[in-house]
Amino acid sequence: MNVLRHFAAVAILPFTVTVLIPWWVARRDRVVLALGTSPDALALQGAGVLVLSVGVLLFASSLGRFATEGEGTLAPWDPPRHLVVRGPYRFVRNPMISGVIFILAAEAMILRSQSHALWAVTFLIVNLVYIPLIEEPMLRMRFGDAYREYCRHVPRVFPRIRPWRNS
Repeated sequence: MNVLRHFAAVAILPFTVTVLIPWWVARRDRVVLALGTSPDALALQGAGVLVLSVGVLLFASSLGRFATEGEGTLAPWDPPRHLVVRGPYRFVRNPMISGVIFILAAEAMILRSQSHALWAVTFLIVNLVYIPLIEEPMLRMRFGDAYREYCRHVPRVFPRIRPWRNS
């Protein structure tokens, strides 16, 4: 049953953001995956593959932490029951969102698509508004002082250089 909870959350949320919407954008704008023909295009696509790797790693490791340490999913209707502050959460409070942003940026780079870059920026802006207005007040209510202390040390979306070491 636990696997089904996570599958449903991933299928509904990040799959829609990183696969379905980009697929729709590509169809709408007739963007096709093609290997670049210039050194600059190939470099951009190669960098995109590296950015994609970072995004997938961040997302997957965050999802794993939510499942094991948090005992919940990424979905707002089935959130973690425990505050997760280890792994990538020592660098940034929202590594899953950061991972998705990396994935969207990578798609724009690999496809060399301005439309996909616009979607990545739009997703970033929506989350820069949603997280402090909706998500963080709920987390403060649920986890109290532990979450407030965590917020004092770990940035929201853009990671810190050194990991936070909570005592």
